[in-house]
This record gives sequence, C-alpha cells and structure tokens, in this order.
Amino acid sequence: MSALSRVRVFAGAAEAIGGSEFSLQVDSIGALLAELNPSTDAHVADVLARCSFLVDGVRTSDAEARIAPGASVDVLPPFAGG
Repeated sequence: MSALSRVRVFAGAAEAIGGSEFSLQVDSIGALLAELNPSTDAHVADVLARCSFLVDGVRTSDAEARIAPGASVDVLPPFAGG
C-alpha cells in the first residue's frame, strides 16, 4: 500500500469542497481532482479548474503531473488583492 499524501486546500477551494485538510492516496493531479470532487459538482469543478497546485513545493496546474506517495500537496485558488 502506498503512503497517503497530505493535501491542504485553501480559501474558496476549501469552502467549495467542504474541507481544508485531507490524507489521500492519489498518484496524479487528475486523480486528486477526482477525489476532491467525487460527485462532479459543477461549482466545485469550476473552482478547482482555476486552482494551482504545489506538489512538495513545486507549482503545477497539469492534470498529468505525478504525485509521489507521501507527498505534500497544496491546492491554491487564485487570490485577489495586492
């Protein structure tokens, strides 16, 4: 069994999916998106489509990006302000 990844979700994305921290077994950003929105809610999908992801501190928005077992993933919606 692979190690679980620690997933932290921030701001409006956390509000949309109803949680801010998860332990998930996923191997790609695409798999992570499916886990965070299992009912394929259109609002949640729209919010997640605008997010960037940090996988062990490296930014990506590619659904094919790999997530190593035990990685730390941050889900970051666009932030407004300056």
